[in-house]
This record gives sequence, C-alpha cells and structure tokens, in this order.
Amino acid sequence: MEKQFDFKIVDKILEHYPKSEVSTIAILQEIQEHYHYLPREIFPYVAREIGVGEARLYGVATFYENFSLEPKGKYVLRCCDGTACHVRGSQAILDALRGELNLSESKKTTDDLMFTVETVSCLGACGLAPAMTVNGEVHPAMTADKALAILQELRDGEKK
Repeated sequence: MEKQFDFKIVDKILEHYPKSEVSTIAILQEIQEHYHYLPREIFPYVAREIGVGEARLYGVATFYENFSLEPKGKYVLRCCDGTACHVRGSQAILDALRGELNLSESKKTTDDLMFTVETVSCLGACGLAPAMTVNGEVHPAMTADKALAILQELRDGEKK
C-alpha cells in the first residue's frame, strides 16, 4: 500500500503567497528547497490551490532547468564541464565522484539520497576552472583529490 503524501509543508508554503499564477515559480522553488525535488503529488494539489491548470504548473516545472522532478540528494554537487573547466580536467573530477559514490551518467543520486552529482554547461566561474559547486557554494581550482576530500568532509559532517 502506498503511503499518503503529507501536504502540511506544502500548505505552510502556500500560506506565504497570493493564490494566483504569479506565485507559481516562488511556490515551486520553496517546495523544491524543502524536498530537494518536486514530488509528483504536489502538482494537482498546488494547481487547485492557486487556480491554475495542472498542465500549466507542470509546464513551468519542466521548462526551467533548476526544477527537478527526480529526488535529489541532501548535497548536490555540480561539476562544470564548460570549455574552460573541460580543458582543465573536469572529467577526471566527475569520474572520481561518480566512482566513489557508485553513480553514473544515468544514475545521478545515491540510494540514501545523500548525494547527487550533476554536470552543468557553465557555472560562470571560468577564471576558477575547473570549478564545482556543493549546494551552490563554488569550489575553485578543483582536482579529483580535492573533490574526494570535500566529499569526505561532507560524510564526516553527517556522522557528527
């Protein structure tokens, strides 16, 4: 039997916004911030609450790259693979992280939902190449060893 989705968090988020289409992006952003993705259950509920079509809401969520319909880890590591980062070795960083976490190009999130590893076309930090972010915080001049050390720090922090 499937567990019922608890809408209490969604209701709290909805309280902060006008119930209209103009609130769509802000509401979706806040829901994603809490869950680390947009659960499928929220679409009919939020659409009804703010008075928009479910297809319209889903369209917004799939149009913007920042929204995810797949669960993401507590820590989202984004490796830049833009030109500057690529020529300075970003693929080795990506390979090291994926190898350590048993992830691949198609499997981006660990089973325990602790880590997600993604590639991005550009972080806008070309002068810091190769660059990586952890939950939005930029880490410059990365190497595979530095990336694995950051990963270990995150794991150690979770043990405390």
